[in-house]
Amino acid sequence: MNPKTETVWAPQPRQAMFMARPEEEVLYGGAAGGGKSDALLAEALRQVHIPHYRGLILRKTYPQMTDLVDRSRAIYSACFPDAVYNATAHCWTFPSGAKIYFGSMQYKKDRINYQGKAYDFIAFDELTHFQWEEYSYMLSRNRPTGPGTRVYLRAATNPGGVGHGWVRERFIAPAPPLTPITEQYTITGPGGKPIRLQRSRVFVPSTIFDNQKLLQNDPQYLASLAALPEAERQALLYGRWDSFEGQVFTEWRDDPAHYKDQRWTHVIEPFAIPSWWKIWRGYDFGFSKPFSVGWYAADDEGRLYRIREFYGCTDTPNTGLRIDPGEQARRIREIETTDPMLKGRVIRSVADPAIFDESRGESIAAMMERAPNFIHWAPGDNTRLAGKMQYHYRFAFDADGRPMFQVFNTCRHFIRTIPNLVYDTADVEDVNTGQEDHIYDECRYVLMENPISPRKHAAPPPRTDDPLELSPRTVRFFRV
Repeated sequence: MNPKTETVWAPQPRQAMFMARPEEEVLYGGAAGGGKSDALLAEALRQVHIPHYRGLILRKTYPQMTDLVDRSRAIYSACFPDAVYNATAHCWTFPSGAKIYFGSMQYKKDRINYQGKAYDFIAFDELTHFQWEEYSYMLSRNRPTGPGTRVYLRAATNPGGVGHGWVRERFIAPAPPLTPITEQYTITGPGGKPIRLQRSRVFVPSTIFDNQKLLQNDPQYLASLAALPEAERQALLYGRWDSFEGQVFTEWRDDPAHYKDQRWTHVIEPFAIPSWWKIWRGYDFGFSKPFSVGWYAADDEGRLYRIREFYGCTDTPNTGLRIDPGEQARRIREIETTDPMLKGRVIRSVADPAIFDESRGESIAAMMERAPNFIHWAPGDNTRLAGKMQYHYRFAFDADGRPMFQVFNTCRHFIRTIPNLVYDTADVEDVNTGQEDHIYDECRYVLMENPISPRKHAAPPPRTDDPLELSPRTVRFFRV
């Protein structure tokens, strides 16, 4: 006779879809109220019958982690009455000997606390609160603790936060939801033999409408989300990744539907630059972090166009090419002598004033001005808040749908990084400098050389998204 079982926790359809994915990395969520934390807690239980299994669930700070622990008590104790939670070690130990740990990583340096450790399963709750360096480091900790375990990583999040940019770039931008993103690698093995590898990831979206239990238990929660300011409502109610809490430049629009007439958008198709327009070059130095060079054209009305960029980064987010100032200058000169938009033009230049510092020897500016490259810079105005306001003034649309700043669609790094910038939690009027803000700084110097006053502006027309049609699968956990 089979023992009587009682369902302790059963996923709703979208949670089940998330839990059924086979990829090594899966991101779940997008909007508020989709049952993200419950899904991560339940997924961590999948292998607790294996004695050597080790799982880890991370939140950014310890106070945030305590909410997860409290919820785990309701699920884990009911599923496994003999499981024991050690509050000092922040660890559940299950009857088999398997363990699930809860951890935090408030500062980037805290990732070293996990050095030398291995976890078959790692989960990040609110992934956009983490930076890329923290996530990528934990990828190296995601390895088998013994035979027979499945090694994989799961995450859940809402849009917004200091990690919004890299999360969007890794999981959202490359492919539509539920479409696997597969990367292939070739490394050199023993004897020089090539070893071909691949790794897949996917985004599974959810909204509050996928959590009918929450809507039934708290009907007013939906009204609370609907009452939020526009940016937060778009992010938390509908899961939009181009509109989120803490976003600095909420004016930004890059909807391709508006490209044809170049109205109500900041991103446009390239066009021929008239010979009499002024050309500006901006620069922000970087070595281990990216450097940024941007070229701008100013039309007769004072409107600026970013027409070309040279961004010194690797394929890893916010990581520089590590090339010296002289080589950077050589490549800048090469672009300006070969690009038809720039060749033969008088170019006005402005850069971060820090490159003129001679307190530790020859300045970066002097290195770049040496023969044969002769790249000359003038020090820019580094007044941060005034520079940020120039972005706001220029991004604003007039009644005809024209902003005072537009970007050629070939400038993909500007388009990628500027909309993702968030405010600093300490200096709430300024941009968080812990992000990938190098293009922001470089452009800011150019804007401060071409300041404008606030204009009467108009809101762009609303944008809508098609609802996602997804098919559910079911997973359950039982208590025996």
